[in-house]
Amino acid sequence: MDELHDQDAQAIPVWAIFSDLMAALVGILVLVLVWVIGVQMELSQDLEQEKARRLAEEQRRMELEQALADPLASGRISLRDGRIGISGSVLFQLNSDTLQPDGRELLHSLVKPLEVYLNQHNEMLMVSGFTDDLPVSRSNGRYADNWDLSAQRALTVTRTLIEQGMPADQVFAAAFGDHQPVTPNHDAAARAKNRRVELTTVPRTPPPKAADHD
Repeated sequence: MDELHDQDAQAIPVWAIFSDLMAALVGILVLVLVWVIGVQMELSQDLEQEKARRLAEEQRRMELEQALADPLASGRISLRDGRIGISGSVLFQLNSDTLQPDGRELLHSLVKPLEVYLNQHNEMLMVSGFTDDLPVSRSNGRYADNWDLSAQRALTVTRTLIEQGMPADQVFAAAFGDHQPVTPNHDAAARAKNRRVELTTVPRTPPPKAADHD
């Protein structure tokens, strides 16, 4: 009988340890399950936010297309990824920042719909000038390089838009020279595509908060 009691006494700790191990495993499984659920919820929220962002972008694109329906239908401008593209040959002669009559007329047709769109979305208009990769002609002493030429063209378009009614605080100019071509500069046709001006709507920067004073 004493031997049986000794065996029972030895068996109790084994089962107790096994029970503790099972409880620990269950606890770990619960923690893992909670973590997995948390990750799934976070991924679901991120997915919903991404969907909302894409829907908002698509809505903005559609509204911009609607605002510019007439010039888009005429083929005088293009709209890609929210950027309004105007061929440089429509606006300027080669190696020049003097606006051509057809270009001035086209810009005039864009002012009112763009102004309405910008006001509705509290955005600004960035006017970007681009050139091809050919250096500025040596005989043309007006421009130092392609940076200079693209900057002067962007400024010409910006000033023209303002003259035609665009509020000055809604538009600004940027220059990219021969960088960021839309197609490799392999031939004359490709270079003609890269000589362009783009109008891009961008969010308006909120004014800085006034510092608190005691």
